[in-house]
Amino acid sequence: MPAGTTERRRNAFGIRRTTRSAPRLAAIAIGVIVFAAGCGTSPTPPASPGATAIGGSDLPPANGTSPSGSGTVASPAATAPTPAAAHWTDCGGGFQCATVSVPTDYANPGAASLNVSIVRLPASDPSERIGSLFVNPGGPGESGVDFVREAVDVFPRSLLKRFDLVGFDPRGVNFSTPIRCVDNLDNHLSLDPSPDTPAELEALVADARSFAADCAARNGNALAHVSTEDVARDLDQLRIAVGDEKLTYLGFSYGTLIGATYADLFPTRIRAMALDGAVDPALTLPEVRAGQAAGFETALDHFLADCAQRTSCLFHEGGQTRPAFDRLMARIDAHPLPATRSGDRRTVGPGLAWGAVLGSLYSDATWSGLDVALALAARGDGSGFLAMSDPFHGRNKNGSYLNQIDAYAANTCLDYPASHDVGSYTALANRVRPKAPDFADYAAYNDLVCAFWPTPATRTPHAVAAVGAPPIVVVGTTGDPATPYAWAKSLATELRTGVLVTHRGEGHTSFLVSSCVRRALEAYLTSVEPPPIGTSCD
Repeated sequence: MPAGTTERRRNAFGIRRTTRSAPRLAAIAIGVIVFAAGCGTSPTPPASPGATAIGGSDLPPANGTSPSGSGTVASPAATAPTPAAAHWTDCGGGFQCATVSVPTDYANPGAASLNVSIVRLPASDPSERIGSLFVNPGGPGESGVDFVREAVDVFPRSLLKRFDLVGFDPRGVNFSTPIRCVDNLDNHLSLDPSPDTPAELEALVADARSFAADCAARNGNALAHVSTEDVARDLDQLRIAVGDEKLTYLGFSYGTLIGATYADLFPTRIRAMALDGAVDPALTLPEVRAGQAAGFETALDHFLADCAQRTSCLFHEGGQTRPAFDRLMARIDAHPLPATRSGDRRTVGPGLAWGAVLGSLYSDATWSGLDVALALAARGDGSGFLAMSDPFHGRNKNGSYLNQIDAYAANTCLDYPASHDVGSYTALANRVRPKAPDFADYAAYNDLVCAFWPTPATRTPHAVAAVGAPPIVVVGTTGDPATPYAWAKSLATELRTGVLVTHRGEGHTSFLVSSCVRRALEAYLTSVEPPPIGTSCD
């Protein structure tokens, strides 16, 4: 989001995250590939295994071989030219900004280029400076530039003393050469994400087809070059541009997929890498969504149970919060609510209501906001839902939108082979529904746009071994709804040098909310000595 903007969040089932207020910062650590809206970090820094892959024979074939021999990636890149040193300029608040030119297509690096925007806060003690600490908050679609500006105070002073803190907007996002598909997403977000009738499903399909067509018309060849492998190669160019011999990296949510992909491509160029809220790169898109649906279902159950136990909860409803919630959401599905207190002319139907619920479940720090929104809605006012869903979807107060949803779709449809058969998305919803009745449809139809995407996927999900890399620390939170703990365990096992740190708690990602995790990663990033095997934080 633009510098100084605080009202920003993410795609729905994406991985993202960022904000300035406490609940916002808690949301920062939220992010991963979250349903059609996006995902990030959850302190307020914005899918899981188990489902059978869909689409079978209509999935695009994979190309190329992984550098570490652990799977497949897109076609091999040619040798990229050495980027020019970053030219830093003062951009206020002690921060410095720069733009780095990178090849649009790494298979043909001399043909065209695009810009990647970066920001840094120089190390506070140059005499003890180690190098740069690159960070990414998640998404796809989240701004690393905004994240560094907004979350800098959460980083330990010892890290800020020894490292330049560097954030970047991945290609296609925000200040970097952006992907733009639809300017006004109000109609898109008002659609019912859980179609109950053929007409509602038809509306989702028509919207997905139209969205994909608009993306193709407005972005042309750029849509073929915004994959996570492209972003990882950009990250290596940025490492060179800031003058670091090796990469020190901290990624949240979807940012962990960027990190794992970098480790797959350039394992020997890593100094230290910490991945918080891990995405398992071996999972297919249906597996990702099935895991997320189950994770958010559990988080919703926990929220409702907590509210039922506290008479101070505004949506207490005599301790019968679950049946009251079900009745309320059914009522909104049938009759959208006016936003009385906000004075907004929009009505709040199931799309905006469920977007608000989903966004609030990334962190227990935002449960209180959901409590208020539900209490207002029970009285016939959807203002609370709008106040939560707008930042989550990247809607500014003037009605304009950040490009996080556009970038999310472009990246996801390149990263994950998806079925072109609409019926397979319905089949996935039916398979997931027993474990996640509230979020099965939301998750399954989240990526319907990929069925009509104009460019084929370029990545085949595969386990990453990163042979030759130093110890890589993977952090998983036991109650993480967006990147389930099982994913962190899997990634730590797949990586030849993976070390798992467990955070026992609620919410998406943990560095920004757990002092125990911060201390463990602070020590590792500084010394490159990983935490002891079995490290656990409560």
